[in-house]
Amino acid sequence: MTNAETTRRVVTGHDAGGRAVFRSDERFPLLPIPSGDADFALIWTTASVPVDNNDETDGRERDAALTLKGGSVIRVADLHPGTVSPMHRTSSIDYGIVISGQVELELDDGAKTLLGPGDIVVQRGTMHLWRNPSATETCRVVWVLVEAAPYLHEGEPLEDVHP
Repeated sequence: MTNAETTRRVVTGHDAGGRAVFRSDERFPLLPIPSGDADFALIWTTASVPVDNNDETDGRERDAALTLKGGSVIRVADLHPGTVSPMHRTSSIDYGIVISGQVELELDDGAKTLLGPGDIVVQRGTMHLWRNPSATETCRVVWVLVEAAPYLHEGEPLEDVHP
């Protein structure tokens, strides 16, 4: 497996004397998601926010869906050429950093914007989908997702819509 097919994760922690140490330095493959339109590598999760840095659980081993109730998730996603995600919404704030390729963000009213390398999107619990407009190039995005209260529309929470 080449470095392009994996992502590297370096995790720090503390030794018995309270000094900083490296806990792990590993590479992980990106694995296909059930829909087949992208490959994901879960990098880390936290069980709560604020985070408990005394929790020695390997965050990669925690069971997480797109988001983690009460916690946070970071993952790498490779969006395959020409693919489109389903329209979806999660009660979270999502920070997406485009590493390579391009991805189009479409909202439920049809509004669209194109994001490229170095662009950052702050996704605030809205209905949306992702489209890789390239016929040949994979788009890599790093996602940090933190649980949030649902958006209230006219006093009522908008429900999550999972793909």
